[in-house]
Amino acid sequence: MSIEIKIPSVGESVQEAVLAEWFKQDGDTVRKDDPLFVIETDKVTLEVVAEADGVLKILVAAGETVAIGTVVGALEPVDAAAPAPAKPKAETAPAPEPEKAAVPVAAAPASKAPAPAAPATPADSIPLAPSVRRLVAEKNLDASKIQGTGPGGRISKGDVLLYLEHAPAGIPDAAPTPAAQPSAAAMEERKPMTPIRKRIAERLLESKQSTAMLTTFNEIDMARAMEIRSLYKEAFQKRHGVSLGFMSFFVKACVEALKEVPEINAFIDGSDIVYHNYQHVGVAVGTERGLVVPVIRHVERLSFAQVEKAIVDYVTKIKDNRLELADLEGGTFTVSNGGVYGSLLSTPILNMPQSGILGMHKIEKRPVVIDDQIVIRPMMYVALSYDHRIVDGKGAVTFLKRVKEFVENPERMALEV
Repeated sequence: MSIEIKIPSVGESVQEAVLAEWFKQDGDTVRKDDPLFVIETDKVTLEVVAEADGVLKILVAAGETVAIGTVVGALEPVDAAAPAPAKPKAETAPAPEPEKAAVPVAAAPASKAPAPAAPATPADSIPLAPSVRRLVAEKNLDASKIQGTGPGGRISKGDVLLYLEHAPAGIPDAAPTPAAQPSAAAMEERKPMTPIRKRIAERLLESKQSTAMLTTFNEIDMARAMEIRSLYKEAFQKRHGVSLGFMSFFVKACVEALKEVPEINAFIDGSDIVYHNYQHVGVAVGTERGLVVPVIRHVERLSFAQVEKAIVDYVTKIKDNRLELADLEGGTFTVSNGGVYGSLLSTPILNMPQSGILGMHKIEKRPVVIDDQIVIRPMMYVALSYDHRIVDGKGAVTFLKRVKEFVENPERMALEV
């Protein structure tokens, strides 16, 4: 009895998904827990695995948008499916005679040199594999002039390369010159937006239109944080099994600053302000399919190591397409690190309905004045975008100043001063 393969539910708010890619081919034998396909919704990308062993039957092609619960394939029992392919092979096996007859026909012209006997057939009608046809078209060759050495005299890719190697100089490459001029249409490519990209676009536009967003900036001397990271990096790795990164410094610093400026950790709900007595911090992660913001919950209860482990776990889940909708919900504040891509300065956009987002940037050595002396220090610009409807300028500046103080002197977070 076959097992139906359905599009799984990923949350009550998600009604449909795009079947982005099949990892297996129709008729492939799969094992339990083998990845079968990946779906994209407007919020998450999820990998679906096989529930049991079986032979895959694909009912819906990749690229189709389907409703949650739709049957997109089936797993046929291996025992039932195995005999089917065996019979055709047994029946076709005793027919080697035609093949034997075909080989001398192709071999005979090879010994004499009248290869032009084949050209009587138009080049377009000569059966070619897709890769061979593409190579012939790229080099602007006449396929009828190429001697085939494959079964039944078929032309292989090796035959084309051999022909090019022995062809008169200039013949293959002279003709492509005019054809190489790309048309305007060939220089453009049109692709439909993925559900995640559509959702990102909608959310960003909503944020710009629905909030009174303002951004304030500061710069942080990263010397002490870099020194601590260098001093304890190996010991931290050995004890906790995870690297000590700068993200945990900033996440923990934001938690302390949010306690002092609670309106940045609050939402506007109609005519009310909802304050949160906890800090669920979203960490923006860039992926091939778009930006996702998994949420680290109750960061106020976590150590540096636990924050780093949570980030690593989310990155792994994103790579494996195992991120769940619950991983993205409930954030009260967001931290985004554009510095990993080399960004020097930016104005991050609020992640609705949150009232604040911190943007980190790349560390760059710059001359600064310390104790009336010009010195070179590793500096980072930071930006806080906030909803001015709920957060005043004083609160925003105070928040960013506190983040600066905590990162420049990480010991203060341990001592809570």
